[in-house]
Amino acid sequence: MQSQNPLKQYFRRPAIYIKLPSEAQYYDSSVVELPHNEDLPIYPMTAIDEITSKTPDAVMNGQALVDIIQSCVPNVKNAWKINSVDLDTIIVAIKIASEGEEMTITSKCANCDTESSYGINLLGILNARGNPDFTKPLQVQDLLIKFKPLTWEELNKNNMTQFEIQKVLVMMEEFEDNEAKRQEIKSAMHKLNSIMIDMVVDTIDYIETPETRVTNKEYIKEFLEQCDANKSKTIKDYSLALKAQCQLDPLQIKCAACGHEYEQKLILNITDFFA
Repeated sequence: MQSQNPLKQYFRRPAIYIKLPSEAQYYDSSVVELPHNEDLPIYPMTAIDEITSKTPDAVMNGQALVDIIQSCVPNVKNAWKINSVDLDTIIVAIKIASEGEEMTITSKCANCDTESSYGINLLGILNARGNPDFTKPLQVQDLLIKFKPLTWEELNKNNMTQFEIQKVLVMMEEFEDNEAKRQEIKSAMHKLNSIMIDMVVDTIDYIETPETRVTNKEYIKEFLEQCDANKSKTIKDYSLALKAQCQLDPLQIKCAACGHEYEQKLILNITDFFA
């Protein structure tokens, strides 16, 4: 049933349209409903969306980003399943739709320690976005390892676990008992290593041997824990390289004070980015 509100003509409308870098190859219609031309309409944020972006609990547990994406990109039906190939593109597109193509950032030069403001063009960043190739499996001896991008649900789970461990590490600075401190650090590092393995497991679609194809996550995790160090490093490095390709390229900054040129990562922290 269509709205009969006489103010309907003043409702927000799409500000830009984007194509997903992944070409939606990882989604079904329960996650993204692609228009016929595959261009997703991006709407500006509402006042409720802005409040959501500043709600600490929702930001911390990942729900805020889900709510904002599903509000501003109605074709996305389940933002938890949006993967790392598309996530930054969607976030930047919402920023452009809400506030325009230009954005000001503050950056401190490592050479002269001067903090300055710089204008960046978000549309240029959006257009320069690459698309990592997850179709080609990694061959390690007689194994073929097929990778897939992490979803926001998986990324958020790992981020929250890492945050909890970092809090423990900060608290340990107050420990006076050196032996107790060493044990806590050892335990925290063990958990961090386990998180790294879980993250790599999440990025693996399957491992194919000459005899069979393994998709069971527990089997894959056990393999990563028990295989030799060189094989493990090769797999982890490849996974990290694919993850890096999913991220936006760093900004190229030239210090306004001393002329020093350096790179700075564009942090898409939801509270700051949508401030």
